Amino acid sequence: MAKLVVIGGSSGVGLACVKEALSRGHEVTMFSRTASRSGLSHQNLEIIEGDALDKTDVTRSLRGSDAVIQTLGVTFDLKMITGPITLFSESTTVLLDAMNSEGIARLIALTGFGAGDSNSAVSMLQRPGFNLVFGEAYTDKSRQERMIKASTLDWTIARPGVLRNGAKTGKYRVLIDPNSWRNGVIRRADVADFMVGAAESNGYVRQAPVLISHGFLPFT
Repeated sequence: MAKLVVIGGSSGVGLACVKEALSRGHEVTMFSRTASRSGLSHQNLEIIEGDALDKTDVTRSLRGSDAVIQTLGVTFDLKMITGPITLFSESTTVLLDAMNSEGIARLIALTGFGAGDSNSAVSMLQRPGFNLVFGEAYTDKSRQERMIKASTLDWTIARPGVLRNGAKTGKYRVLIDPNSWRNGVIRRADVADFMVGAAESNGYVRQAPVLISHGFLPFT
């Protein structure tokens, strides 16, 4: 059993990580501004509401933990196109400082296909739409990745393709080799399976794989 903190754990991949970790018998702290609204209750779950940009809040959530799973996201709205978006890099600045202060070395962070050096794998067909809709967010996700990679932590960065809902399948690909990187679809629950598994096993340390279940098909 480990004690895991999920930053941004009240929705999306973060909530899936909380549920996955609890199902594996871990103690979990769900940290977000809206954590109490998740409706989730479990004997091994601690709920802490706080701001990911506030070091006091973040540090309080980390105390006594073995690993941190960072899964922050932004609302899909006009700001996604017009920007600026700085949540990912600013919250990572706070998190890295807090982790160092608390002596926690293990970080599993969520970004996405198209962040960092995986941007070179975005196809020419997908690139115009990707840049228009996600460019601002992924510019900041790339800043986030550079900060994590420059840290002394034992980090893993998960870069899922297009996210979908649905039950965990356990059937997904972890693409390490840059020559294999490509877009695809994957369920949030499968991303959670990878991230919690990495926290358990210390697998994929200092690696940033792309995660997909199958190739990108726009109507599947």
